[in-house]
Amino acid sequence: MARPEKPVTKIKSSYMNHYDAKQERQRRRKKRLFQRLTIIGLAFLVVFGVMFTYHIKQRAQQAEIEKQHEELTNKMDGLENTEDALSEEIDLLNDEDYILDIARTNYFLSKEGELIIQTEDEDERAY
Repeated sequence: MARPEKPVTKIKSSYMNHYDAKQERQRRRKKRLFQRLTIIGLAFLVVFGVMFTYHIKQRAQQAEIEKQHEELTNKMDGLENTEDALSEEIDLLNDEDYILDIARTNYFLSKEGELIIQTEDEDERAY
């Protein structure tokens, strides 16, 4: 059977008092170091979290701006095509021969001495 161990009594001397004081200082120093590291770590996490959140918001905003840019670029291309077509039409409308051709085809106008003969369309013949 195992005998119960007797508690060891400490020797009361100035050396042991200094040793105990040194151990207590080291224990407090470790505790303060751990506290400082914890505070620094938490501060780092907070700063990192704020920066990460800001980065994510900036990426979302950048994506939205790029989408708007693409839409506006497409719209601008369409407007440029319309502008080109209208400019071409303006140039044609400034040409007197073109206006006369339009008048002849759409309004059945003729030149002097010219006869206009209207024929049946394909659709009318089918009936």
